[in-house]
Amino acid sequence: QVQLVESGGGLVQAGDSLRLSCTASGRPFGYYTAAWFRQSPGKQREFVGGVSSRTDSTAYADSVRGRFTISRDNAKKQVYLQMNGLKSEDTAVYYCAADNTPMITTMSRRYSYWGQGTQVTVSS
Repeated sequence: QVQLVESGGGLVQAGDSLRLSCTASGRPFGYYTAAWFRQSPGKQREFVGGVSSRTDSTAYADSVRGRFTISRDNAKKQVYLQMNGLKSEDTAVYYCAADNTPMITTMSRRYSYWGQGTQVTVSS
């Protein structure tokens, strides 16, 4: 079992940067592939990026590639989402997710563990 708690959300202006953190508790976090998803009102939850458990390889949605960077610190049981060049369309609730698998998947239903979400609002 893993419990996830996100932090770092807030209100920023377009072009600003923000770093989200996801802190895990429970089993050693290195076993888990972690991902960030986001959901805005009226839209489905969408994959933002992920980092694998075995190789620390990363994957990103096309909409954020080159602007967002995901990383992890297994000793601290944390995963980070560095967001640069924020746009109004990045406004959403951001969720951290994890699963005991070596593979990153963009499908939300494949992740067993979820945080409560943190709001990111980008004003234009």
